[in-house]
Amino acid sequence: MPESRSRKKAAYIPPPEKSAGPKPNPPWFVPVMLGLMLVGLVWIVVTYLTGSDYPIPGIGQWNLAVGFTLIIAGFGMTTRWR
Repeated sequence: MPESRSRKKAAYIPPPEKSAGPKPNPPWFVPVMLGLMLVGLVWIVVTYLTGSDYPIPGIGQWNLAVGFTLIIAGFGMTTRWR
């Protein structure tokens, strides 16, 4: 009985390396995130205590918008925190 031909195996190719996962945040990320939230809070408190005259005189109740924008920017950074 004749022998069957042996199959030639393809050379082994290792699978591509997987990424190590998400990169960690730079060291300045968390202090900036917390700083924005705290500065926004202080901004709003100062606005209420001074009757909308400070921190920026002349813009009135828009001082609240500035404070809330700072807080929202800080909370927006929390979504990128790893």
